[in-house]
Amino acid sequence: MNKITKEQYEFALARVEELLPLVNDNIPTNDKNAVELTVMSDIVIAYEKEHFPIKKPTIAELIELSLEEKGMSQKQLAGEIGISPSRVNDFVSGRSEPTLKIARLLCQILNIPPAAMLGF
Repeated sequence: MNKITKEQYEFALARVEELLPLVNDNIPTNDKNAVELTVMSDIVIAYEKEHFPIKKPTIAELIELSLEEKGMSQKQLAGEIGISPSRVNDFVSGRSEPTLKIARLLCQILNIPPAAMLGF
């Protein structure tokens, strides 16, 4: 696929918004609106991957976001893991990374997928 211009992206994005209400799971995949929606979506995805890449979160970001989602404080997490609150703060601030044993506990308690913790 050739490089997509901003104008092409904006057109495709607007067209996707127009087509979404017209296409549902009951529409055959060879329907002209369904085909156009697929093509326009591919253009939007390609442009966004190039211009708005989503980086993988750091371990610190994973822990911080997971604490927010669970409504848990660093002190509460420290108590559940059996480490000092300052140690948890070191992980959240990015000053240090957890050992494998602590990372496993963080994944279990905060429901962080192990692959995400390992950077995959």
